[in-house]
Amino acid sequence: MLTELDDCLWHQLPTTFDHVGTSDPRFFDRFWFAAYARDGSCALQFTMGVYRNMNVMDGGFVLVLGGQQYNVRVSRSLGQHNVVECGPLSIEVVQPLRSFTLRVEGADRVNAELHWTAVSKPVEEAPHFRRLNGRIVEDYQRFNQIGTVSGRLVVDGQEIIVEDWWACRDHSWGVRNGMAVPEVQTGPKDALDKRGFTMAFLFFSAPPLSGTLLLSHREGEPAYVSGELMDATTRKSLIVSNIVLKPDLHPGTRRFRSVEILSELTDGTTVAVQCEQSGNAIAMQGLGYSGGYNDRKGLGFWRGENVVEQDVWDVSHPADIAYPDDRKTAPHWHRIQPVKVSYINEETEFQGHGSLTLILAGSLPSLGLN
Repeated sequence: MLTELDDCLWHQLPTTFDHVGTSDPRFFDRFWFAAYARDGSCALQFTMGVYRNMNVMDGGFVLVLGGQQYNVRVSRSLGQHNVVECGPLSIEVVQPLRSFTLRVEGADRVNAELHWTAVSKPVEEAPHFRRLNGRIVEDYQRFNQIGTVSGRLVVDGQEIIVEDWWACRDHSWGVRNGMAVPEVQTGPKDALDKRGFTMAFLFFSAPPLSGTLLLSHREGEPAYVSGELMDATTRKSLIVSNIVLKPDLHPGTRRFRSVEILSELTDGTTVAVQCEQSGNAIAMQGLGYSGGYNDRKGLGFWRGENVVEQDVWDVSHPADIAYPDDRKTAPHWHRIQPVKVSYINEETEFQGHGSLTLILAGSLPSLGLN
């Protein structure tokens, strides 16, 4: 079916824009934004995704303040509408690759108008491609960017002025496991107690250095590593060839107090970035990730014409989430932590801010975790 997007000169396939180049139901196209008060007092994230083969647009907004996480999750039928708007959430692309307006209008307890502005160029990751037992389980692309956010929030009637908060974002699209439909089983399950999983994803800026680092590793397999650092002094781009983690965990948990990330560069040098937690970590289920939504089906499932879910969780504990009503307190493995960042170069310490996802799941003898 023709839409207004078809009246442009940027087609990539011999079909209309309401089709994508694969029938895989897991095909997605997704924005993710984060912004953190520099003193660690408040953190927020905003996301919106389209699943063309599932006829779904969904998204979420979370705000962490005073140990409480305010969640808004939305979902609707995609139809032929090309506006990035779902329930009370909307994203306006003011200038591609440069500026965006994020709005939450009409939610019960939180509302927002936020202006995201880039301070660095977007950087593409190495392509994500993985087969399992002959089947493609990942084939997607992502780029990352550092920015700032200004605007206003209203939380339970209290106004918060947002001025120059540290921010980052990514944009990813393609086929990714865990999206839209349950994964099919094509062989024996590879339990985490036998081969654990590590994922570290850092956005940071501590002038003159900034960039993103990504490590994804299943024990016994080659690690996926993607990273690029920008040195504002020399204007050189530094490409990362390997990443080594040295985490300091809260006792009895897999949640970190601090992490040293050693980035080995293609020129043979190493950059050591120290990350210290700043404020409370965001529980990504609040946005709909990792089995989020009340039906526990996660992202990309068709739920109806217009669905809005809102709740408040206690995330003050470093590992456990206290859910409302009669639901038990439970740990959640997918959390994103605002961090203070530092590194030393020629005996000078540089400091800044960042956003770190660190997942340490199952048996990880390489990190001394069983």
